[in-house]
Amino acid sequence: MSKYYLGVDLGSTTSKAVIINEQDEIIGRGITNTRANYAVAADIARDEAIYNARFSVLKKKLEAEMKAKPEYHKYITDLESVFQYEQFKVRLDKLGEELLKTCYTFFKEEKRREEILNHLRNIRKAFKPKIKHEYLFKNLGAKNQFFRDIVSERYNEEVNKLDLSLFEPLMTVWDKSISPAENERVQFDFEELIHKAMDELKDKYKNLPDTAAEDTSVNFDAEINLLKGKFDHVSESLREHIDEIAAIEFNIENMTGTGYGRALLPFPQECIRSEILCHAFGAHAVFPETRTVLDIGGQDTKAIQVDKYGLVTSFQMNDRCAAGCGRYLGYIADEMSISLNELGPMAMQAEKEVTICSTCTVFAGAELRELTNLGEKRADILGGLHKAIIMRAMSLIARSGGVFNEFTFTGGVARNQAVIKYLTQLVKENYGDNIRINIHTDSIFMGALGGAMFARRNILTNLPDEKKSKEITIE
Repeated sequence: MSKYYLGVDLGSTTSKAVIINEQDEIIGRGITNTRANYAVAADIARDEAIYNARFSVLKKKLEAEMKAKPEYHKYITDLESVFQYEQFKVRLDKLGEELLKTCYTFFKEEKRREEILNHLRNIRKAFKPKIKHEYLFKNLGAKNQFFRDIVSERYNEEVNKLDLSLFEPLMTVWDKSISPAENERVQFDFEELIHKAMDELKDKYKNLPDTAAEDTSVNFDAEINLLKGKFDHVSESLREHIDEIAAIEFNIENMTGTGYGRALLPFPQECIRSEILCHAFGAHAVFPETRTVLDIGGQDTKAIQVDKYGLVTSFQMNDRCAAGCGRYLGYIADEMSISLNELGPMAMQAEKEVTICSTCTVFAGAELRELTNLGEKRADILGGLHKAIIMRAMSLIARSGGVFNEFTFTGGVARNQAVIKYLTQLVKENYGDNIRINIHTDSIFMGALGGAMFARRNILTNLPDEKKSKEITIE
């Protein structure tokens, strides 16, 4: 029986899980922004990692077919997207139940309650087909992994189309309902959902248009005819492989918990490691020449120096304030009434960087409003804000010992294009053009990966003693 190893990184804004095999290969990744209950967050992230691992094993089994027949790759990619949509539908039903409960709690008058419920039904009816289309045709699950973000954006769009008098009651119902819905662990039956996804996929290919739209690639007609013509032929064979994958038991031989909330994980004490150690180990595993690591997470920033084995030699950390971290960016997005995913692209449009006097979360809203009232463009304000975040991080890096080749950027903020732009610019300005900067698609999973690797090796290591008393706060 194959052995697998689990790492869980319980962050302040997201929780991540990684499953590796005995060759240190990642076979499963899971992530959730559930944070009301850390034990539930760990379970959800682990469950998602196991679902993802089943798809990884399926791709491995079909590797030869996927190389020989490219359409197989498209089928599996689409199948995972549709599976995620099936998960989404279940969660949406849970949210519907919570919205109903909230309505009965807040609106005692039957007529008013029915009015709000009717609007909620219409809102759901309006956005559900749009979300389905994005999952099935635009790979939404890979672009946005959080249920709250996906539904919130569409819900707000529909509410803003209604009379202004409905805004407050509908948003109150939403605010009271979303947390209970997203913080509930839903244990999906993989086999049941994957077969539903297969049926949905069959309908998708059956109903594909016979000809391409004008703005579609010239190869589209050939591609859809290939997919439409062959899916029925391969679906039965695919179902046999899927049934085998659904029956696999993932034997977790050992596990390690890490992250901001690691002390709250339901893990034995000997299975807990510092996130500094885990981010360093994970970054070194992906980029073996790494000597400097910067991790910007939801609640803190860490500048870490590592040796040739990926073990920490020195570090500096801002862990008393969320300024310049993911929580801060989330607050800015809320202040500007945009999604977190829009911050980076908007900042990339900046023609100049407006000077930001403070990156303190407490004062951010007031300064943002003041700059807007002075006529500064939102893109320019965000450009200055992103640059200020990196200047704070550069101070930590300098205190930890500077930048050495190679430099690896980890954490959720590493997904922000504007942060990457200013980090690259300032590292090269301060440490030269020959510094190699590593940013990976799995940057947000580096802590969980490091944890899984510690679990496989079952080794004990600690932070450097001389640095333990020197963790700092930048106000």
